[in-house]
Amino acid sequence: MASLTLSMAICLRKLIRIGSSSSYPIFSIIANSQRPVSNAGTARYFCTDQATPLRQGDTPTFGDFDPQYGVEFQKWGNGGGAIHKLADVHRTAVIEFGAIIHSRAHVGENAFVGSGAIVGPAVTVGVSTRLGYNVSLTNCNIGDFCVIHNGVCIGQDGFGFFVDEHGNMVKKPQLLKVMIGNHVEIGANTCIDRGSWRDTVIGDHSKIDNLVQIGHNVQIGKKCMICGHVGIAGSVTIGDYVTMGGRVAIRDHVSISSKVRLAANSCVTKDIHEPGDYGGFPAMPIGKWRRVLAAQHQSLK
Repeated sequence: MASLTLSMAICLRKLIRIGSSSSYPIFSIIANSQRPVSNAGTARYFCTDQATPLRQGDTPTFGDFDPQYGVEFQKWGNGGGAIHKLADVHRTAVIEFGAIIHSRAHVGENAFVGSGAIVGPAVTVGVSTRLGYNVSLTNCNIGDFCVIHNGVCIGQDGFGFFVDEHGNMVKKPQLLKVMIGNHVEIGANTCIDRGSWRDTVIGDHSKIDNLVQIGHNVQIGKKCMICGHVGIAGSVTIGDYVTMGGRVAIRDHVSISSKVRLAANSCVTKDIHEPGDYGGFPAMPIGKWRRVLAAQHQSLK
């Protein structure tokens, strides 16, 4: 009797919330209210805010249509997020409440998508990749075993404009993607723009700190380390094993060789062809930069 009373109370609460919508399967809910209430039943018919924990071998299922999400989206059983009916989500993936997976997106095995994250149409999230809170992914592919921290934005349009013959500011088309390799970690609130004439690429095992701006068409090699507040302008090409200190700036269309290290606050204005340490504005070999600083100090005495 207590079970029946609880079931009917849940039904009434649901009916009050959704009003008199004729498209909702009210009668099927009332009919099923005669059954004993269980976690699985509640999750299926009422889409409760807490997902039922999965047992080994279980497969997450969508709930029935829920006005909270609309016709195209349904609640994922493993975490409570909203999944488009055309999305491909592995049964072991966790999609937390408040996250949204759009159509044709692919979320791999053991991936984790935090609350507030948006995985846009046709985006790929690889195996065991973790997305933090409020991550925004569009026009991109994310590799396996990556960590994308809170607030990261990947795949938005790059900053490209020109003035036409009439003096109007015209936006250049930004139609390509961002390709993130495997084992990449990207710090909070970093932004990586999609390509215009080539894909923006981050190589395997590269690590990027918080608040980094990477412009459109940039290609970064494998096992690079980029510290906070670095700004990389569009169409830059960076080799492997490159390290950048905090607040390094790189102008557009510059190429940097592999195994280059840039001191904090350096500004790269032309190509760097040889491995080694560089610093200053404009960036120069570190020994030369130190001699320039020493000479400036002597001249001020």
